[in-house]
Amino acid sequence: MTIDSSLPDPRRRLVEAAIRLLTRSGPSEVKARSVSSEAELSTMGVYTHFGGVPELLQAVADEGFSRQAAVFGRLPETADPMADLCAMALACHDFARSNPHLYDLMFGLSIHGRYSPSRGEAGPILSGQSASFQEAYAYLHDGCVRLVNTRCVRQADPDLIALQFWSTLHGFIMLDLAGHFDNVADPSSDILLPMCINLVVGLGTKRGRADISAADAKAMWASTQRSKTSKALTQ
Repeated sequence: MTIDSSLPDPRRRLVEAAIRLLTRSGPSEVKARSVSSEAELSTMGVYTHFGGVPELLQAVADEGFSRQAAVFGRLPETADPMADLCAMALACHDFARSNPHLYDLMFGLSIHGRYSPSRGEAGPILSGQSASFQEAYAYLHDGCVRLVNTRCVRQADPDLIALQFWSTLHGFIMLDLAGHFDNVADPSSDILLPMCINLVVGLGTKRGRADISAADAKAMWASTQRSKTSKALTQ
């Protein structure tokens, strides 16, 4: 096989190839031979550059978290941390729906990935996780810090609020990806945002204020999507 030297570095090509296979065919097709072929590398490419498929899948999961962080980073930061957190929830749901197999792998739900964090000490941002995970989680954590600092909720530990918010979001996404909300017209509006509202109300926010923040988040997310579509059409 003739290798095109103008292509990106082999590790990057293998990660991108694995993600394409994962997206097209699911985790069962992410094998050393198929990934190497997709990346236009020799059949030993995965072993040469990663040591094996498990290590490659770890890199794929890390890339997934980097992409998720990029999605969060494109959202505007407003003066309303509740609206910003709700917008992040909508963005994360959209990311998971657009990349279901990758999302499963990122959170260790794919048997082929076997990805899970190493054990570490508790901290403001979960330790024992990869730098890519921490980059994505930092957006959510920072939003919860702002939630407390701006007195949108009563004084509480923002680390625990972030874990509660993350658990709410992740649990919803897992059920949605598994098809449990297929009969719900708009799961984001009918289930996800009300759960976010109930969480902050339980933390001391007035329901009317939380409802306004959720509505603002929907408008913000819709505007972001329109902007993305417009840019895609002009490219």
